[in-house]
Amino acid sequence: MNFEIIFVILCLAAMLMALIRDKMRPGIVLLSVVVVFMATGIITPKQMVAGFSNRGMITVGLLFLVSEGIRQSGALTTVVKKLLPGQGATVTRAQLRILPIVSGFSAFLNNTPVVVIFAPILKNWAKRVGLPCTKFLIPLSYATILGGLCTLIGTSTNLVIHGMMIDRGMEGLKMFDLAYIGIPITLVGLAFIVLTSGRLLPEERPDTFEDEEADTQEAAGMHVVEVVLASRFPGLKRKLKNFDFKRRYGAEVKEIRQGGQVITDNLGEVRLQQGDTLVLLADDAFTRTWGDSSVFLMMTNGREIPTRPMPVWKKWTALALLIIMIAGATIGELPAVKERFPGVKMDMFFFASVTAVVMAWLKLFPPKKYTKYISWDILITIACAFAISAAMEESGLAALIANSIKSVAGQMGAWGALAMLYFVTLVITELITNNAAAALAFPLALETAAKFGVDPMPFFIAICIAASAGFATPIGYQTNLIVQGAGNYRFTDFIKIGLPMDLIVMVVSVSLIPMIWPFVPAA
Repeated sequence: MNFEIIFVILCLAAMLMALIRDKMRPGIVLLSVVVVFMATGIITPKQMVAGFSNRGMITVGLLFLVSEGIRQSGALTTVVKKLLPGQGATVTRAQLRILPIVSGFSAFLNNTPVVVIFAPILKNWAKRVGLPCTKFLIPLSYATILGGLCTLIGTSTNLVIHGMMIDRGMEGLKMFDLAYIGIPITLVGLAFIVLTSGRLLPEERPDTFEDEEADTQEAAGMHVVEVVLASRFPGLKRKLKNFDFKRRYGAEVKEIRQGGQVITDNLGEVRLQQGDTLVLLADDAFTRTWGDSSVFLMMTNGREIPTRPMPVWKKWTALALLIIMIAGATIGELPAVKERFPGVKMDMFFFASVTAVVMAWLKLFPPKKYTKYISWDILITIACAFAISAAMEESGLAALIANSIKSVAGQMGAWGALAMLYFVTLVITELITNNAAAALAFPLALETAAKFGVDPMPFFIAICIAASAGFATPIGYQTNLIVQGAGNYRFTDFIKIGLPMDLIVMVVSVSLIPMIWPFVPAA
C-alpha cells in the first residue's frame, strides 16, 4: 500500500465523516475533497472538471425543470384526488389504489416533487376519512424509491452510473434496461408494504400543539401550517432565536420536529436543519406568498399548497410533453432510428433538453425563476463524483479493494463479489447521499469485474439498485426526511419496516441480476 492509497483513504474517510455529521452540504464536501486531490496531483485539473460537462449530470438538471413543470401544472394533483377512495376506505384498499400509481409516476419524475404533491393530499384525506396518516406517508416515500429503480431517469443515481459508463467509452444504460430488475423489485416491495405496514407502522401520533389554542387562533384568521425546510432555507444551521422567523415570514413557530423528536420547549435554542418540520401559526397571506417557494416544502393540516393558476390545456400539455419525452428517448435508441438520423443522438439528454425548453416557453414553470427549481447541490455532488471515482482508480485504491473483494468472495466467485459490492453500497447510501455512494462504488465495480474477467454490467446494475434503495433510515433518501416530520415518525419507525425492505430488495436483486445479466467474459 503506497502513500497515495493511504492519502486517498484518509481523505475519503474524512469525507464520509463530514457527510454523516452533516457539517456542510454534500456538494461542498465532495468539492473540497476533489480540490485536495487536484492540488496534490492525484487527479489532473481536466479530471477534476470532467463531470461538469457530462451529459448524465446535465440531464439530471434538465429533468429537475421537467418535474417542476409537471408539478406546477397540477396534473398529478388532479390524478391523485380521483384515485383516493371515500368514506369507509381501509388502509389496505387505499394503499392498493395509490402506491402503484405513485411508483409509476416516480419512474419518470424526480421523487421529491412527487412526495411533495402527494403527502399533503394524503394527510388531509386520511384525516377526513378517519385513517391514520402514519400508515401512508412512509409507504408513499418507499413507493417513490421503488418506482425510481425501474427506469434510467427514475433517480439521479441511475444517470450518474450511466454518465460514468459513457465517460469510459461504454454504451451506457437504455431507458428501460433497469425495468427488468426494477419492476420485480417494485412488485415485491409494494406487496411487503401493503401486507405489513398496518402492523409495523405506528398509529396516529397527535400533534403536541394544543388543538384548543389552534381553534382559538383559527377564529382570529390564523391556521396551522406545517412546512419542511428545504436546502435553500436561509436559516439552516442557525438557532431559531438568532433567525427572526416571524419577522421574515409573518408566521409563529409553535413546534419543531427534528430527527424523530417533537420539540415544543425552548424552541429558540433549536438549531434548524434541512428536513426539519416546523408547525406554524400563519394566515392566508403566508400560504399565498410562500406556498410555492423553494425555501419550504409545504405540509399542511387541512389546506393544500397553493399553486399558480394554470389553464386546463397547459395541465394536459405538460403530461403530453412528459409522454413524448419518454417515448422519444425510448424510440431514439432503436437501431433503425439511429441509422435514419446518424447526425443526431436522440437519447434522454436530447429529449429532456427539448422538453425543458418547450415547458419554459409555454410558462409551465416561471422561466425567469428557472434556476431555483434546479438542485445545484445535487448537480455539484454528481459532477464531483466523477473526479472521486478517477482518484480511486488513479491511486490504485479501487484495484486494492477489488482484490480484497475477490479474496473474500472465495468459492462464491463473481456472484459472491456482486453480493458484497451490493451490501457495501447499501450501507454507504444509508449514511450519506446516494450519488456519493454511487461514486465510491463505481470504480470498485469496474475493478472487481476486471479481476474476475467478466462484463461489468451486472455490477453496475447492482450499484444502481443498492445506491437508491435507502429504506432503513430517514437520512437514506430525501423523501424519507420529508415524510418523517409530516408523519411524526421516529427513527425506529423507519428501521422496523425499512430494514426488512432493505433485506428483501437485496435478496431479490442479488438473485435476479445474474440471471438477467449473466457473468459473461469481458469483451
